[in-house]
Amino acid sequence: METPYKPLYYGDYLHLPTILDAQKPRSGELSGELNAPNPAAHDEMLFIITHQTYELWFKQIIHELDAILALFSQNPVPEHDVATALHRLERIGAIGPILFQQIDVLETMTPMDFLDFRDVLYPASGFQSVQFRLVEIKLGLNRQNRVLTHLPLSDEDKERINKAEKEPSLFSLVELWLERMPFIQKPSYSFWEEYQAAVTKMFAHDRAMIEFNAAMSAQMVGDMLTQTEMNEKSFQAFFSEEAYNALRESGAKRLSFKASQAALFTLLYREYPILHLPFRLLQALIEIDENFSVWRYRHAQMAMRMIGSKVGTGGSSGFDYLMKATAQHRVFADFSALSAFLIPRGSLPKLPDEIASMLNFVYIDRQNQERRETRHKAASEYVKTQVQTNFPNAFLIDDDYDNGAVELHYTFPDSETANHAMIFIAPLLDGMKAEYGVDVRVKAVPVHAV
Repeated sequence: METPYKPLYYGDYLHLPTILDAQKPRSGELSGELNAPNPAAHDEMLFIITHQTYELWFKQIIHELDAILALFSQNPVPEHDVATALHRLERIGAIGPILFQQIDVLETMTPMDFLDFRDVLYPASGFQSVQFRLVEIKLGLNRQNRVLTHLPLSDEDKERINKAEKEPSLFSLVELWLERMPFIQKPSYSFWEEYQAAVTKMFAHDRAMIEFNAAMSAQMVGDMLTQTEMNEKSFQAFFSEEAYNALRESGAKRLSFKASQAALFTLLYREYPILHLPFRLLQALIEIDENFSVWRYRHAQMAMRMIGSKVGTGGSSGFDYLMKATAQHRVFADFSALSAFLIPRGSLPKLPDEIASMLNFVYIDRQNQERRETRHKAASEYVKTQVQTNFPNAFLIDDDYDNGAVELHYTFPDSETANHAMIFIAPLLDGMKAEYGVDVRVKAVPVHAV
């Protein structure tokens, strides 16, 4: 079978000679120099391959993130593109566990094994990984939240970092996407008024349950009532934009007020079909955040195991730096924190039919619908024309549809004319059913009966 492509060899396609020749243990190269390890350190090969593998996975994550950012840069974001973005986010989520599982392999190297070649690494360090910094920036990590802001990078790598920081991040694009959610505020309906009433009722029930619990001491009752009051106050931020923005200014919140409300609404009513995809997307972002936190924590623990309280090869504080990064380098923490503002399903306000219908899947065959509307209009207009031509004194007071049928309501000068009109109209209605497949119903009454 002939193909338009030249035959390809597996090793050539993957550039295996280049990749497999990229491991150059430094301890072996420097084994004859002053104070250099002698002979070459066996475990340096493992150290190199593990970190090269990390960089390959970082490259794949950046590849996925760039595609996701392009999708979310649209306004609006088409639903099918949200599904595509979710699939790619879930792929990043699946890569996450691989990153910290590699630490299990790396930890087969003992601290003494590491000391055999650690000195030859100075001043190289893992925090010089430009690709990992790009991952953090593209996800949305703020410079002010970074533990170490001045990285010892080459001019070329600094330029890559600066360029990425000027571009929209996934956090900022998802925030804008959430702010455009149309369901939670209508002229005739405000979800947040309903939700605030439900929250107030829930906390009143909680206080009653605490106060009437005979098994608790007065001290326990007081402590629990105090905690309940604090919990209720925390909810107030979702009902007051001013209070919420005060939290943003203090650094306690990062997500905008409108986006936070939309995200909470999504979590509360995720069973509705239209909200299930956004719910899964928020969960994917939370999972990615958690995966990187776990990876940083495992990395910190490995650093403590390998070098204790020594300074890292790049001059960082080693374990302390990594633990601070674990706590501070969270991007989507606001989404994780929303669980504190959920209430039981039984207490949720029932959505109006207008809103609920918007959140359900509705399939409409547009062509069939247009054909039905055309038939209904033709049948209706024919009957109305015939009635008006033969009964000039007839007056149409209602023209409506009921379960697919056309309903026409006429008044006539007197009962005799109304009865005569119904006799005249009956064959017309049979004809409309035969020709158009449409039920036309006519009501004729004398004007004094209206």
